[in-house]
Amino acid sequence: MRWLLVFWLFILSAVSYLDRVNISIAGGSIAEAYHLSDVQLGKVFSAMLVGYALFQTVGGRLADRFGPRRVLAAGVAWWGIFTALTALVPANIAGALFVFVAVRFLLGAGEAVIYPSANQFIARWIPITERGIANGWIFAGVGAGAGLTPLIITYIMVHYGWRSSFWVCSIIGFAAGVVWFCIARDTPAEHAGVSVSELTLIQTGLAQVVPKSDPKALISWRRVMQSKEVRAVTLSYFCYGYVAWIFFSWFYRYLAKVRGLDLKASAFYTMLPFLAMLACCLLGGAINDRLTKWRGPRIGRCGLAAFAITVAGILIALGSQVQSARLASVVLAGGAGVLYLSQSSFWSVTADIGGASAGSVSGFMNMGNQIGAALTTSFTPWIATRFGWTTSFLIAAALCLVGAASWLMVDPSQQLTALPADARTVRAVPQVLQNR
Repeated sequence: MRWLLVFWLFILSAVSYLDRVNISIAGGSIAEAYHLSDVQLGKVFSAMLVGYALFQTVGGRLADRFGPRRVLAAGVAWWGIFTALTALVPANIAGALFVFVAVRFLLGAGEAVIYPSANQFIARWIPITERGIANGWIFAGVGAGAGLTPLIITYIMVHYGWRSSFWVCSIIGFAAGVVWFCIARDTPAEHAGVSVSELTLIQTGLAQVVPKSDPKALISWRRVMQSKEVRAVTLSYFCYGYVAWIFFSWFYRYLAKVRGLDLKASAFYTMLPFLAMLACCLLGGAINDRLTKWRGPRIGRCGLAAFAITVAGILIALGSQVQSARLASVVLAGGAGVLYLSQSSFWSVTADIGGASAGSVSGFMNMGNQIGAALTTSFTPWIATRFGWTTSFLIAAALCLVGAASWLMVDPSQQLTALPADARTVRAVPQVLQNR
């Protein structure tokens, strides 16, 4: 049952990126219809990410307090509504830029709950020895959703117009959210489909990372921000987000406008980074767990992440120098894929050290990621306009080195526990559990 739910989180992850990346494919049509420049379009892209970043900590805390089932279902419904509203912006409306910015900001606020909620699920459902591959599956949905988006959105745009593509995305999201609410439960003990043997396996695996303090105590924000490990992974994830979102927001436009590929060729080559992300998420998760069992989490989690992000920077720098558009697309896609070998490390480490507050800790970390993403959606076209697209990619490559170095400061064994001052955050626990 735990793997069925992980698979559905993969589906929700894919849908969330379908709803994010769709506007980068439809961006050209929207820019023409509303007379927006690339810089203005970048503000629309950034708005979603700003909303997403600002509500990460809120989404994580909600998941910690109310559980991933309800919080995630509500979030999917919210972002489905605002995906549909994107298609309802009237033609020739005054202040179209402001309206798009507002709608996409609120879309991002709704999507903010998905990965902190998923990490809270991981902390409650997945033994420590399986967290790499579980996170690998969840974030493979990023590659699947973003990879399928160019084909789906391009087909719908060509046959039915760009507005219809947002309606389709909204309907898919609502359907996926309803299924999640029906099949998910907050803990394995609450789920009728979990066998006794599976429940025992899960509880035994979780016991390896339960701290000595009350596991129900939620960690204060002060304690989270004081953690060297949290600060380091947040800095690394900021760099990661900056680099990744060049592909999510501008790669399609880059291939079409700068490299001169036609609509169909751009759609095809835009898929490559996301397919590489999908494959490397799964591969990285498997390597993560195997290395952790063999050499411990310092090598399995941190060493893998540092190595992968460094190689990604090298490939991105090389790809920006290649003259052939198609070869450059392949090399840059390789850089994006290798970057995603490290994805499961971020979320496995925050689940390991966060415990009952895994949603809050990972939400704080993911806020750094989304700030980086919001910066790249606006700065990339600005840098490209003044210094060229090669410079945009070289800056991303340099940030990869910063992100890799940050992992050298992370010790995954340093589990966060609630301090005495945090006692007010402890929820009531039945006396029988306290006695146990």
